[in-house]
Amino acid sequence: MSVKFGFGTYRVVDQNLEHVQALRFALESGVRIIDTSSNYMDGASERAIAKVLSQCDDTQDIEIISKFGYIQGTLLDQLKADNPFRDVVPYSEHCYHCIDAAFMREQLSQSLQRLQRDTLTCYLLHNPEYYMYDALHRNVAVATVRETMLERIYKVFVALEHEVQQGRIQSYGISSNSFAKACSEADFLPYEDLMVLADNAAREAGSGRHHFTTVELPINLLEQEGLRCAAWAKEQGLRVIANRVLNAQKDNHMFRLADYERPREYDYYLNNILELCAHESLQPVYNIIEQLDGNRHQFPWIGAYDAFVFTHVIPHLHRNIAALDDDDQTVLIEEINLFLEQLKKMVAYECSQKTRTALKEILDSCESSLQQCAVNFLITSKKVDVILVGMRKPSYVADITAINL
Repeated sequence: MSVKFGFGTYRVVDQNLEHVQALRFALESGVRIIDTSSNYMDGASERAIAKVLSQCDDTQDIEIISKFGYIQGTLLDQLKADNPFRDVVPYSEHCYHCIDAAFMREQLSQSLQRLQRDTLTCYLLHNPEYYMYDALHRNVAVATVRETMLERIYKVFVALEHEVQQGRIQSYGISSNSFAKACSEADFLPYEDLMVLADNAAREAGSGRHHFTTVELPINLLEQEGLRCAAWAKEQGLRVIANRVLNAQKDNHMFRLADYERPREYDYYLNNILELCAHESLQPVYNIIEQLDGNRHQFPWIGAYDAFVFTHVIPHLHRNIAALDDDDQTVLIEEINLFLEQLKKMVAYECSQKTRTALKEILDSCESSLQQCAVNFLITSKKVDVILVGMRKPSYVADITAINL
């Protein structure tokens, strides 16, 4: 079985030159599968794909997979003002969900427009289990929840068969975190019923055969429950896409399954920014930088660092330099960005060392890089067709495509 890498576009935006360069480099390096979703960065991920593909001479062998289901950002604002769709699940204040057929058709039209395509290779329901989360929270019986869930999936399967007939998609499938749950868990999605639903949907739609081809789910070295679903899917002739390959969870802790080198220039950029801020008016900025350096080893994984910097550090820094004139702000922001780039590398390095220690028994036989061992695990399972990886920088693309498949 030939395993391929796919380019995941979560958090990729069309206005970020580095993201665009990374996708272009990935295609030049032989990656031929791009995974996206209507809600990724409020549509900017799909626009980024369109931007890159518009610069390619030949795109016929490039497969675009998109998804629908989430209602966030500007779409959520529009829906709150005027909701024309059925079965919308208000999961939280900032996240609704829907797999209604009318919603699917509208989202597909929007995705095709942003992607500047006439058709998609594959279109996926994106975590349809959000209905289950909501219903279980309302204390609906598990059996009733699952029955209703499958009814909703069936209805949209019929609509997706019609979209195949119209040529707007070539196939469809489901991306679900609940595929990777144990069947005893309340929010487990009973995937073994899906083939019957697809066959019945094809008959109702008047298709000669069903076009349900793909399942996508989390599978990695630490989270192996999804291999049960993957084995079933392979028996049914379905394609299996593994996501969260390098971002794994164990005992309620997140781990990045990748090795990183210690950045050699960290101390240089740290001293630079501290020297630049060694002035009474910049004492708050100096304190922030000093605290970041002192606490760099406390982040449990690199994702926690990213979240902390974007939600707390950057807004705080901007407030403390707002009084500076434009030229001084420009110089200081440039130096801060250089330091934060090095700090992220340092945190990634320290987290990778902690991962090696925390997972010593599991990684005992891992004699190569963590990322190579993580990929090898999926390859040797013989149950995965596509390994989906987020690659927002050209350097990430180089690291991933250098891994032996």
